[in-house]
Amino acid sequence: MGDDGRVIVLLPPSEGKAPGGTRTWSYDDGAFGALAERRARVAEALVADLADRRRLFGTDGPLADRAVDAVRSVAASAAPVLPAWRRFTGVVWEHLDPATLAPAVRRRIVVPTAQLGLTRGDDPVPDFRLKFSVAPTGLGRLDRWWRADLTAALARTRGPIVDLLPNEHAAALDLGSMGRRRVVRVSFVDAGGSSAVGHAAKAVKGVLARAVLVDGIDALDGFRWGGWQARMAGDDVLVSAP
Repeated sequence: MGDDGRVIVLLPPSEGKAPGGTRTWSYDDGAFGALAERRARVAEALVADLADRRRLFGTDGPLADRAVDAVRSVAASAAPVLPAWRRFTGVVWEHLDPATLAPAVRRRIVVPTAQLGLTRGDDPVPDFRLKFSVAPTGLGRLDRWWRADLTAALARTRGPIVDLLPNEHAAALDLGSMGRRRVVRVSFVDAGGSSAVGHAAKAVKGVLARAVLVDGIDALDGFRWGGWQARMAGDDVLVSAP
């Protein structure tokens, strides 16, 4: 497989998160610990804005209560952590089935998040709820605020990159600035040719991510699952619904 054996797969986090964890969060945790200062600034800005929790978290009630508690725990370096592959739930991650991947393979998953910047698939992750479109006071929109630092951090990884990010998360990276490094962009479309959303599109994304992690970029060529099929045109891949 050549460099495909070290392929980096970019995946979004899940909106819902598994609760709980052990030990406590530190800003310099994980493979991207060099982002510690930026992570701290996000947490501090969120704490200062907690009175406007609907704007920060897009919800009220128990979900917002949990998000507020999570922000305070992260800011106090008191948040329990789980590995990213256990913290993130939802359709994409269920179909990826990371528990059955080798630890070295899980490390090649990279996840951009508004709270932490970047994490690898086995990095410790606290509970959080935060979108890149949120604009904490003093920072502005988080996709723009993070972009240069996340792009630089990703550039220090090795291997070709397969981009499976939705627009919200892709906006936090400048993948066009990776120079000669190979970046494969994957798009998912419905039967009418529009961007595909919903359970089925998320399911096929998880299955495809697993195929690439296990078998390399060559797995994209002729990929089929549940009636979905992939077509490659250079480093652009279109995955079409049945």
